[in-house]
Order: sequence, then structure tokens, then C-alpha cells
Amino acid sequence: FSPQECRELGFIKSQLLCSSCKSLRDYGLNEFKEHCLECCQKDSETSLNLNVYPKAVLEVCSCKFGAYPQIQAFIKSDRPAKFPNLTIKYLRGLDPLVKLMDEHGNVKEILSITKWNTDTVQEFFETRLAKVDDTDILNANQV
Repeated sequence: FSPQECRELGFIKSQLLCSSCKSLRDYGLNEFKEHCLECCQKDSETSLNLNVYPKAVLEVCSCKFGAYPQIQAFIKSDRPAKFPNLTIKYLRGLDPLVKLMDEHGNVKEILSITKWNTDTVQEFFETRLAKVDDTDILNANQV
């Protein structure tokens, strides 16, 4: 399928990993699996082209937690602590979004995460946020 055909089916070809298609059955969405597999990229292919960023900011308004309980669940859990280079900012009235930044703090990508579940948010940061070495954290916090 072309990227446009995939988008019409609800898939973003450039961002869809084939491993994600396998989990559709877990959510009772097995009827989408065939189209998903037509629109996905093999995980090994995309890992070479996937931009990884040194910093990210998750921006959200706590007043919107009722509308986005999955984002609240991520933020209130211990999951954000696994990403020392992730900052959570509370901005009044804002729907949840992620800003990916370079090492100088310049925003390179902005993504709406309103439709993401808690596991997807964590998986995204595991693949798109640079791993931070524990010694780097200690050195960065030295006085």
C-alpha cells in the first residue's frame, strides 16, 4: 500500500513497526492485522532510520487527566523515572504532547500523544529517547 492508502486505513506507514501489528489480537482488533502488515516496516529496517533524541518534554495540563487517563497513569507511575532525560511540564489547557529535542534543547519533533496508551508512551521513550548512562547523571549533578 502507498503511504496515502495506509493513512486512509488509519496507519502511518513511516512510523508503524510490524511488531505492533502482532499485538492487535490482544485488543480484539485482529481484523486490522492484514492491512497493518501491508503498511508496516520491519523493525530492523526502521531501527536504522529512527531518530533518537537526547532530551524530551512531555507537556500536559493536569486538568485534562480525566480525558486522558492513560497519560495520567504514565505520569503518576514510576515509569517516567526510567527516563532521566524526560521532563514533564504542566501547561494550562494543553492536550498531551511530546517534544523531542537535540542536545542544545532545540525542538526537532512535536507529537500529539492523545490516542496513545500507557505502554505505547513507555515504548516510544524506550526507542526514541537516548539511553542515559548512570555515570552521566552523576556527573551532571555534581556541584
